Amino acid sequence: MRPSRRQTLAMMGAAVAPALCGGRGAARSPAFRLGLTPVFLDNDAVVIEALGRALEEMLSMPVEMEQRRTYKEVTEMLLEGALEAAWLCGFPYLQHKDRLAVVGVPLWNGQPLYRSYLIVSKDDPARELADLEGDVHAFSDPDSNSGYLVTASDLARMGRRPEEFFARTIFTYGHRNVVRAVSSGLVRSGSVDGYVWEVLNNREPQMTARTKVIYRSEWLGFPPVCARADRLGEPQIQAFRQAILHFASTPDGRKALELLQLDGMTEAPPSLFDGIERRMRLLAGI
Repeated sequence: MRPSRRQTLAMMGAAVAPALCGGRGAARSPAFRLGLTPVFLDNDAVVIEALGRALEEMLSMPVEMEQRRTYKEVTEMLLEGALEAAWLCGFPYLQHKDRLAVVGVPLWNGQPLYRSYLIVSKDDPARELADLEGDVHAFSDPDSNSGYLVTASDLARMGRRPEEFFARTIFTYGHRNVVRAVSSGLVRSGSVDGYVWEVLNNREPQMTARTKVIYRSEWLGFPPVCARADRLGEPQIQAFRQAILHFASTPDGRKALELLQLDGMTEAPPSLFDGIERRMRLLAGI
């Protein structure tokens, strides 16, 4: 068994089952390595297994789900060639857009878009960001658009920085953890992925019921699946691209999408991440 942070989902079907059971010396095809971070998927084993099973069926090869704690770690692995692809965020993609390319973008409620939410506890009197000055705030990851950049750039519009506007900030390295921190009273407020909050609102309403959304950003490009731009022509990457764009065409793919509460994957329009890029420029200007 590989280390726990490298989940190898080798479900190749009955035709190759004997080989898989034949011990360490059994022959294996090279694996496709996909990078993930709990910032977004929160280490949901059922979702990750379904995603890997769907990809293995469509690629006809083993798929290794490489999980790391931060977007920075996963992005660095992708740039170094330790991954074939990674499910990132628009912010790190744009930070390295000279070297990365979008392979596909998820569709949520029929659109490749989502928003950042600013949340507080359900009884908090705050109505906007300005009301939160001097308190403790939870971000998800310093390279997250919805979990950091949106709030930081909103503060930049006010001529402020997070480190001096808030009394203290923490990074939870998981959007679910942001919601948990706010709902438990560990922090007063948090910046969270609106898609994740809405999914939690369906699955764990007892948690989100203890929070309320006081601000929703404009619609922004949904976290994309990326590969290195110089590897786009490789057969593995091309096959992966076709697989994720046609996820809904197989039972396992549909199951994975159902668990993720997504409608499918699509190609990224050229302007999809312009809103995030504008916020990056705003933050850089203060």
